[in-house]
Amino acid sequence: MKKTRKPPNITLTTRLILISIICVALTTCKTEVTPRENGTIQVCFTSQHNCTQTLINLIRNTHTIKAALYDLSQEEIISVLEEKHADILIDKNNYLGIGKKIRSKGLMHNKFWILDNHIITGSLNPTPNGFNKNDNNMIIINSKYLKKNYEEEFEEIKNNKEDRPTKYKKIILSGSQINNYFCPDDGCEDAILTTLRRVNHSIYFMTFSFTSNRIGDYLISMKNELDIRGVFEERQVKSQKQYTEYYKMIDNNMNVRLDGNKNNMHHKVFIIDNNTVITGSYNPTASGDKRNDENILIIHDPRIAKEYLEEFERVWGLAKTQLLTSQHKHGMTPAERTN
Repeated sequence: MKKTRKPPNITLTTRLILISIICVALTTCKTEVTPRENGTIQVCFTSQHNCTQTLINLIRNTHTIKAALYDLSQEEIISVLEEKHADILIDKNNYLGIGKKIRSKGLMHNKFWILDNHIITGSLNPTPNGFNKNDNNMIIINSKYLKKNYEEEFEEIKNNKEDRPTKYKKIILSGSQINNYFCPDDGCEDAILTTLRRVNHSIYFMTFSFTSNRIGDYLISMKNELDIRGVFEERQVKSQKQYTEYYKMIDNNMNVRLDGNKNNMHHKVFIIDNNTVITGSYNPTASGDKRNDENILIIHDPRIAKEYLEEFERVWGLAKTQLLTSQHKHGMTPAERTN
C-alpha cells in the first residue's frame, strides 16, 4: 500500500519570514502615517480686512518668496516683490513682464504664495479689483508639510515637469485635519464630492463660476435631506447661459441667489456642517478640474468655518432674491470665463 506523504513542516519562523517578504512586495501592507505639526491659520476677507497691507507685511518679513499667480497688477505688491527679488510665475494671458510667463494647455489659475514656512491661497488675485472691488478670501497657513506640497507644485509649473500626485494630501495641523489637492493631477472635483457626501446637515457655497454637473446634481439630489444655500456670481450666470448650474437649481426649487456685488463675487468656497471649509483657486467647472493648474484646501476646523460662515452670511444678505429663470438662457455660447 502506497504511503501518503505528509506536507512539509513549516515552522513559525519560516511563516513570519514569508509574511514579511509578501508585505515588502505589496505596498498595500504599508501603513501611511498622517504627518502632524503645530501651526497657525489666519483668514483675510477683502470685504472685512486690509488684505493688501496684510500681504505686503508678510512679504516684507519673508526671506524666500515664491508665487504662482493667475494675475498680478497691484503696484504696491509689485514694488515690494521686486525689492525682495521674488520668484514669480504668471499666466500667459496676464503677463506684464514681471516674473516668468507660464504657457499651459489651460490656465495657470493658481493664486498661491510660499513665504518662508507660510503658504497663502484662496480666490484673491493681487490686482486693484481683486483687493478693492471684488469679494475674495485669502488664507495664510504656517505649515512645513503644506509648504513642501506647494513648493513641488511650483517647480512642476515653473519647469513644465510632469504632474505628480501630491505628497501630503492629509496633514494634522494643531489638531485640525487639512487636505490638499492640485488639479488636474489630484482630481479636485472627486475630492470635493467625497467631502460633500459625508455631510450631516448643511452645505453653503459661494461660487464665482459653477458648471460642474456632478457637483450640481449631487446638491440637487440632497435638497430635501440637507440645509443647502448658495450664492452665484450674477455676471457668470448670465454669460454661461445653459452651462451654469444655477438654472437647474432654480428649476428644482433650490435655495440659491445671485450676488449683490456690482463688481464680482469671486469666492470659490463650500462650508460644510459649520465645521469644514473648501477654498482655493478652483471653480467647480470642467476646465477647473481637467485643464487648469488649480489648488484647493479642505480644512476641518470649526473656528475657520465660523469665519467663512460670517462672510457667507454677509454675501447672502446682500444677494438678490429676484431670480433669473430658465427663460434667460437664450443666446447661448459655449464660452466659460474663469478668473
